[in-house]
Amino acid sequence: MNLAPSLHFIAKACLICAGVIFSWLFTAPTTRAHDIDVTGVARLFLDERAETNQANASDGDAESAYGYSLSIVDTKVPPLIQFEKVLPQRCTPQAPTPNSYRFSCNPRLSSEDSLLFPWALAGVVLVANWHDGSSHSSYFRGDGVFVEIPLADVRAPSAALGRLALRYLELGIEHILLGFDHLLFVVGLMLLLGKAGSTARYLKTITAFTLAHSVTLAAASLGLIRIPVAPVEILIALSIILLAREALFAQRAQFSLSYHYPWVVAFIFGLIHGLGFASALGNLGLNPDDIPVALLFFNLGVEGGQLLIILVCLTLAPALLAAARRVGGVQWLGSPEHTALVATTALTYLLGGIATYWFIERLPSLWV
Repeated sequence: MNLAPSLHFIAKACLICAGVIFSWLFTAPTTRAHDIDVTGVARLFLDERAETNQANASDGDAESAYGYSLSIVDTKVPPLIQFEKVLPQRCTPQAPTPNSYRFSCNPRLSSEDSLLFPWALAGVVLVANWHDGSSHSSYFRGDGVFVEIPLADVRAPSAALGRLALRYLELGIEHILLGFDHLLFVVGLMLLLGKAGSTARYLKTITAFTLAHSVTLAAASLGLIRIPVAPVEILIALSIILLAREALFAQRAQFSLSYHYPWVVAFIFGLIHGLGFASALGNLGLNPDDIPVALLFFNLGVEGGQLLIILVCLTLAPALLAAARRVGGVQWLGSPEHTALVATTALTYLLGGIATYWFIERLPSLWV
């Protein structure tokens, strides 16, 4: 009796169940990958003002006391119980208002100062509005215990620009590597391309995805289009499901237009994923003047992260398949070609199972 068909069917069923369980255990809290609860990024606004006596001060007293207001946009950020520990020693806390913390510094805050927040967050975006009318913003990464904000990054324009570019390059790489829905879409593209995917074909497809999400990311970040987050998140999950379906057809030698023109599929779905990226970038509350630089380097980071994923997968896949064939009890996998087919089919079903869970889990958000 040939058990291979039965084993194949059982493996598919188990993988679908495993995908749902895996998604529930590990990724359910991150299915809305762009909320502050998930990214752990808080938004702060620092406003500098001249104190009453400062307006009438002589030029020699130009570095006397200045007043500051620190507003925290996100209500889920822990309150600052000992606010004085956040500030430089020469600064004095004042009575807070319902929406902000106030303090004064003599002399005023300079590029040599830092603010140290006792928050276990992934990072903080600070928009600083200075008394001279200038405004700068930047993203500051946390270390799991504190978030330190060197004011040089938002005080000196030339230094701020370089640090802003570097931080958003890092943020783009991080977002594609830790944003599981976007990560799985890239893996799905690789499964669709399969062994017939040459280096040029991979690069063409991934670049089409990058160009597409760059278009909608820029349009949404600049306020040209506005779409609620909930339907975007649902469409992202649906795009992965459809991509997994097309990959399965390709593995069965049922080649469709998606297989022959994967860059077209990548571009169309990339437009949707760009709106997801925009919700992540938009939630950071960037200063409008900093948006072009942030967009450019965020996109470069995303592209770099995607290419890194492809490089790692293409490097590890042959080694993993060879190891699987050496493990006892899997001789039924047959030839190396059949082993590769079983592995890619299993991974495609797992991909589709996780995306299906996300799709069902996100549907109620349309009515919330």
